[in-house]
Amino acid sequence: MTTQYDDIIHLPHHVSSTRPRMSAIDRAAQFSPFAALTGYDTSIKESARLTDARIELDDSQKEDLGEKLRLATGRLGAEIKITYFLPDTKKTGGKYVLAAGTVKKVDEYERMIIMGDGKQIPIDEVIAVDCDAFGEPC
Repeated sequence: MTTQYDDIIHLPHHVSSTRPRMSAIDRAAQFSPFAALTGYDTSIKESARLTDARIELDDSQKEDLGEKLRLATGRLGAEIKITYFLPDTKKTGGKYVLAAGTVKKVDEYERMIIMGDGKQIPIDEVIAVDCDAFGEPC
């Protein structure tokens, strides 16, 4: 029984006399996958990233927080811990951040608390103030 390739099946492998032999790594690279949709992977990871929702304080909580802020920021140089909301720049929501240190200045016009290390905290984003952690009443 003869088949279609009987005349060439036992011939030696062809080696080019003009082109160098390709390495196995270069040959494998020809068949490796490629990213047809550039940025798609990043987009998927970004949409899967979780953010926290902003906590809305009621009027009594806002009043208590305002009083704590007045007491804590009234003594410049006082050690305090402030928890505030940091909005996400790419999607809705954000995260809650804890800043600890001394209060350098309170800018009522810009509504910012400037900490000793230069960090600026928006007063409207503050949800908790804690002075007790440093042994001082708030």
